This record gives sequence, structure tokens and C-alpha cells, in this order.
Amino acid sequence: MPSLKDLKNRIKSVKSTQKITKAMKMVAAAKLRRAREQAENARPYAEGMEHMLSSLAASVPEGAQAPRLLGGTGKSETHLLIVATSDRGLCGAFNSSIVRAVRRKVREMQGQGLKVRLFCLGRKGYEQLHHEFGKLVIGRQELKMRKLAYADAETIAKQIIERFDAGEFDVCHIVYNTFKSAISQVVTWQQLVPLEVANEGTARNSPYEAEPSEEAILSQLLPRNLAVQIYRALLENAASEQGARMTAMDNATRNAGDMIKKLTIKFNRTRQAAITKELIEIISGAEAV
Repeated sequence: MPSLKDLKNRIKSVKSTQKITKAMKMVAAAKLRRAREQAENARPYAEGMEHMLSSLAASVPEGAQAPRLLGGTGKSETHLLIVATSDRGLCGAFNSSIVRAVRRKVREMQGQGLKVRLFCLGRKGYEQLHHEFGKLVIGRQELKMRKLAYADAETIAKQIIERFDAGEFDVCHIVYNTFKSAISQVVTWQQLVPLEVANEGTARNSPYEAEPSEEAILSQLLPRNLAVQIYRALLENAASEQGARMTAMDNATRNAGDMIKKLTIKFNRTRQAAITKELIEIISGAEAV
């Protein structure tokens, strides 16, 4: 049975932890507002650009030479999975939900006889995956930055394009968490290479007219679209991370409060038992005299 001193030290320790988790919750709440605004502002642009390029690609005449980012390599043997996670923990199931989805996807693809390569964005994803799939990781990049910028996404997109041109993969997907609310983030898969083309009906109803040609425009915009989609994924992840951290720290603060109450009750009962024991010893000694 713990002594009164041990219980007092434990209560003090839990109170210190509670102060830390409460402060982290407040910081995450402050960061969440800005991150959510950035993610919500980026969605219409990213979705509009993807729809425009998809419609434009669907209207490319048959027999025309399409850019490789659109037409692909003609094969689907090697798949590159870009795993977007965070550099820091203490954010609930934010990172683990993405990693679990990647593990299932890798095993599913390997079961189909496909080759899989991993490119990790964020330290936590790499730490959880390299033990099991270390040989599959062909690149990694930590996101040690206070504020995400489009230039960061451009740098990542450039690396992906270089690896695609070198023939390291045929199809590329990115996995990230889409922000819904502070308590809800949805694991999302998005194909980046080759670009998914709209159906023929969408192509006929496309409001876009290409000048000088669809192929020339696509060759310029497809690399930019790749950077835009990666930037969107990073912004969604940033908002999801702060939302998950705020929720996790709120739960930790409340759990610490419950633990403090239980320890305080135990401390009072232990002290009362010690006082009662001393009184009994005093009375017994007095009666013996």
C-alpha cells in the first residue's frame, strides 16, 4: 500500500501533467482555427483545377501524344504511395489511422503481385513503417516548418516527377487525413499519377477551350497540379493534426482530473486510517498503564 508521501507526490505529478495537457489543448485550439481556414480555402482551388484538367484531358484527340503525367507509362506494376503524416505525436489516432490504412493497402497490393514503394512525408509515418516495410521506403522528408508554404509542395512534387521520369514507379497515390471537424478526420486516398480522366459525357460538356492545344496546356499545368494536390493534402493534414491534438489533450486533461479526484480520496482515507491507528495505539497504551 503506498504511503502518504507517495500519494502526495503522485497527486502533484498528475497535476503538473494536467497543466501541460491543458496548455497544449489551448495552443492546438489556437492553431486549429488558422489551419482550418487554410484547408477550407485551398479545397475549391484544388478541386477546380483537378476538374478542369480532367475535362481538358478527356477532350484530347485520339492519337495525340499525351504528356506522361496524363497517359502514364502504360503499365501499373509499380505503385508509389506517398504517406503524409506529422512530425510530432500526442495527437490521438491521427498518425496511426493513416499508417494502418497504408499497411492494409501494401499487403493488398503485394497479394495481387504488384510492387510497392513508399515515400514518407512526416517523421511519425516513417518511424512506424520502416520497421516492417523499410526496404520499400525510397524517400522521406520531414516537415519541420511553422507554416506550410506552396514552395514546400513544389519541392516534393519535383522529387516525385524526377522519380517518375526515372521509371521508379507507374502509378502514384497520396494518403492523408481530410479535416471534417475537431473530432473527425477521414483517411483519404487520391491518385496523383497518372491523372484520372473524366468520362466522355463530361468532356463533351466541358466549358474550356484550349489554345494553342490541349497537349501544350497539359504539359505545363500537370506538374503544377501535382504540387497543388500535394499542398492541399498537407493543409488538410495540418488542420486534422491540430484538431486531433486538441481533442486528445482535452481527453487527457479530463482523465487527469478524474485521477486526481481518485488519488485525493485514497490519500484522505489513508491519512484517516493512519490517524485512527495512532489514536488506538495511544488509547491502548494509556489503558495498559
